[in-house]
Amino acid sequence: MPSGTLNPHVPATHSPPSNRFDGFRANPWLTLIAVAFGLFMVGLDGSVVAIANPAIGEDLGASTSDLQWVTNSYLLALAAALILGGKLGDRFGRRTFYLVGVAGFTVTSVAIGLAGSIEGVIAFRALQGFFGALLMPNTLGMLRAVFPPKKFGMAVGIWAMVSSVSTALGPIVGGLLVEHVNWESVFYINAPIGIIALAFSAAVLPQTRNTGSANEKFDIVGVVLLALGLLAVVFGVVKGETWGWTSFGTLGAISAGVVLLLVFGFAETRVASPLLPMRLFRNPALTVGTFVTALNFFVLLGIIFFAMIYLQNVRGFSPVEAGVRTLPLSLASVVASPLGAMLTDRFGPRLTMPLGMALQAIACFAMLGWSADSSYAAMWPPFVALGLGVGMVMASSSDAIVGNAPVRDGGVAGGLQATALQVGGALGTSVLVSLISSRVGSTLTGELTAAGVPADAAAGLNEAKDAVAMGIAPVSGDMPAQFRAAVAEGSHQAFMNGVHTAVTVAGVLCVVGAAVAVLGVRRTPETARH
Repeated sequence: MPSGTLNPHVPATHSPPSNRFDGFRANPWLTLIAVAFGLFMVGLDGSVVAIANPAIGEDLGASTSDLQWVTNSYLLALAAALILGGKLGDRFGRRTFYLVGVAGFTVTSVAIGLAGSIEGVIAFRALQGFFGALLMPNTLGMLRAVFPPKKFGMAVGIWAMVSSVSTALGPIVGGLLVEHVNWESVFYINAPIGIIALAFSAAVLPQTRNTGSANEKFDIVGVVLLALGLLAVVFGVVKGETWGWTSFGTLGAISAGVVLLLVFGFAETRVASPLLPMRLFRNPALTVGTFVTALNFFVLLGIIFFAMIYLQNVRGFSPVEAGVRTLPLSLASVVASPLGAMLTDRFGPRLTMPLGMALQAIACFAMLGWSADSSYAAMWPPFVALGLGVGMVMASSSDAIVGNAPVRDGGVAGGLQATALQVGGALGTSVLVSLISSRVGSTLTGELTAAGVPADAAAGLNEAKDAVAMGIAPVSGDMPAQFRAAVAEGSHQAFMNGVHTAVTVAGVLCVVGAAVAVLGVRRTPETARH
């Protein structure tokens, strides 16, 4: 069995006798291929849009705030509905809600490209996020139902590989499409993938559900409390960088969300059929796996975000060139996900979770050696270490969460895992970018002066700190060449100061995550699954 000490009152068998499969639908590997299509679509879309945003803004006349909502509307809808999507699948049929999710995600992707206005893009992005929330948790829920114990770990490893690779490939695919076609094609690409996914999935996916829940009362109060709580927390997080982390709006939104989530947790212990059974958290491996999943994507998405800024705005690479230079991360995760699954299967996540977090810590601390003119030889080793760590943690934490939940709660467990992933990613991009901005603001004037910019001019250029925090030097063509070079040098050095602060914090958090995994997951090789 997966890691941790299972609660004796919570069954954890993988193949429920109430779900019967026949023909094609009896093959778990076909199920894995089918859910990989949908998973790839959602993972790709999560990171590809960042590349398309500048073109969307130029074409539709969108403001910076509008472009933030292109990302945030999707993220908010996704985070708020993931556990609900898993619960609906558990109760009414995981195959049904997976197919509804794929179909809705495909249609809304096309609608985004046809919208013709920034308001339409934002609205359809929110709908796209909702359908993604129906799709994602039921991928793991179906794998949990159809794979036998000895093969479930490997299935999760492949699932993690698809998720990691699709996320890492986003900048490359997005760059190619935006450069050579148009920004709409970033969304249209989901149409052929979605059609293939629907046709193949309809043919091979078995229907699985929790057959014992047919007469249970649906937890409407839990749905409302959880959705509002997650919306408030994620909204506060994504606005923290622009509003300020100590502002009334940010603290108010996050505090309100935390209070609602606490009320939700209390309410779930008082109802007969809870949306998210609190008994799941009695398993230490599941609880630690949830925390580490959030931390894993905090680091991954946060680093990808500012690494792409560094490669494009500081080093001057095109989006495609920058994406190609992150390929070591993708390739390493391809290797690490199945390897992590095999090691987890044999030794348990008490080995693989801390090992993966340690590799990410190494990657973060290695980035302290980056400068504004580092050679690529200094860049690719941290990318490899990060990819290995992310892939290993994805496989082991997914197995710890979904593998330790009973089959009847497989969709809910998948939703919990996906929610942790999304909230962690939102925190990573917001917090790390905020750290970079803060450090740039405190060091820009000094770095400009050190680079040879006169003190009065350096003080005036401090007003451009927001642009510098995005790696953009405040230079213009009418500046003297020597002065322009000094401004660029000082600005880029200030940006690198911010990057070094961000990776230091991320590295320390990885060390904390490794320690939590070692202390919180109790499993020895002798009790490992064979």
